[in-house]
Amino acid sequence: MNEHDSERLAGLFEARGMVPAAAPEDADVVVLNTCCIRENADNRLYGNLGHLRSVKQQRPGMQIAVGGCLAQNDREKVLERAPWVDAVFGTHNVGRAAELLETALRAGPQVEVLDAAEREADEFPSALPVRRELPFSAWVTVQVGCDNKCAFCIVPSVRGKEISRPFGQIVQEVTRLAAEGTTEVTLLGQNVNSYGRDLALRARREADWRAWAELTGEGWSRGESPRARPLFADLLEAVARVDGIRRVRFTSPHPKDLRPETIEAMAAQEAVCPHLHLPLQSGSDRVLSSMGRGYTAQRYLDRLAAARAAVGDLAVTTDIIVGFPGETEEDFRRTLEVAAEAEYDSAYTFIFSPRAGTEAAAWEDLYVPEEVCADRFARLRAVVERSALRKHQARVGLVEEVLVEGPAKKGGEGMFSGRTRQNKLVHLQGDRLRPGAVVEVRVDAAAPHFLKGSYLRTLAQPRHRSLIPVMAH
Repeated sequence: MNEHDSERLAGLFEARGMVPAAAPEDADVVVLNTCCIRENADNRLYGNLGHLRSVKQQRPGMQIAVGGCLAQNDREKVLERAPWVDAVFGTHNVGRAAELLETALRAGPQVEVLDAAEREADEFPSALPVRRELPFSAWVTVQVGCDNKCAFCIVPSVRGKEISRPFGQIVQEVTRLAAEGTTEVTLLGQNVNSYGRDLALRARREADWRAWAELTGEGWSRGESPRARPLFADLLEAVARVDGIRRVRFTSPHPKDLRPETIEAMAAQEAVCPHLHLPLQSGSDRVLSSMGRGYTAQRYLDRLAAARAAVGDLAVTTDIIVGFPGETEEDFRRTLEVAAEAEYDSAYTFIFSPRAGTEAAAWEDLYVPEEVCADRFARLRAVVERSALRKHQARVGLVEEVLVEGPAKKGGEGMFSGRTRQNKLVHLQGDRLRPGAVVEVRVDAAAPHFLKGSYLRTLAQPRHRSLIPVMAH
């Protein structure tokens, strides 16, 4: 979500005639779009602001803005610690960043942080111009906010309650993106599984609910007496059917809301990629209950098994927290057992980081010692990487469809990187491959975090337009 907000911010400033600077030291405007999921985000922000202070002293005309989740949470604290900042804005008013900086030029530093999204679902945040990092691949926001109350998570506080974007508006955006040459979209929300429940509830309150297809989709509004249910499976199917869209991804779902119809849509729609990111967080039922996750380890494994049974060659990734307050060695052993049984393709593993304002942050007497957390973290990584390597080694010799993202960061000239439909990173040797091309690759070698392969042939050339610089004479 923060990455997509950064794309929207970049598009906003470019629409006002600005161009990207090569480095912060060369910029007239520097925007730090923050995350506050983990504590090191705070440290990085104020470290960067300290560096920018000296840059600004040498360039008095430079303006600095701080936005995003940490700004939403800290508000005036940002200016208290860094008074050289010109504007602070939150998650609900990203589109106001440029205006706040303009006001700051004549009226001094500005702080504008809204407590909630001041809009109904049919007045979802208007689309800002976007400068996409990959012109053939796009984030598409379907929902903002979260109604869950996980004890460790700050997201509901900084992103607000769940608000789903109107169904028809999403399909229209994807259709426009496809016409512009985008071939891959990722549907984005804090809890995408629950997308549309608020829209259906709202429509059900109306006497003429059959007329609400633009809000809820035709599949829901055609029912005899449609119940208030999530609409994510309907949305997956509608987006997957858009002409020109070759790959559909989504992130992030919540295990308690992974419904059978979503799994069915993944299995039935060829464009929906066989990759499921399903955050476990802990394998201990006691810890899961303390976290407020709403499922047991067995229920999680059952839903995972159902997804794997329905969707062929499904890759599964996850999030796991180590050292949640009160976690015992027995709790952690259960996490290791579930992680081993789940056989993840990869996992994002974290040591618990207390965030002020969350329930778990107050449980200081239950904090797990740092040295214990470090030991458990290393043991968990060993289990996860063992299964990841085993999964990757099983793909050696297979021919994979790879969407080329661009030149590889390592490996020298002629080495490119791309991703399979299962979202696996592949490094391949090729001759002048174009970003956005879809190619066939034979997998030759495997590592825990990537595959290596040989280019075989091109299946499809990029459809997006490329801007070619023209030198004036």
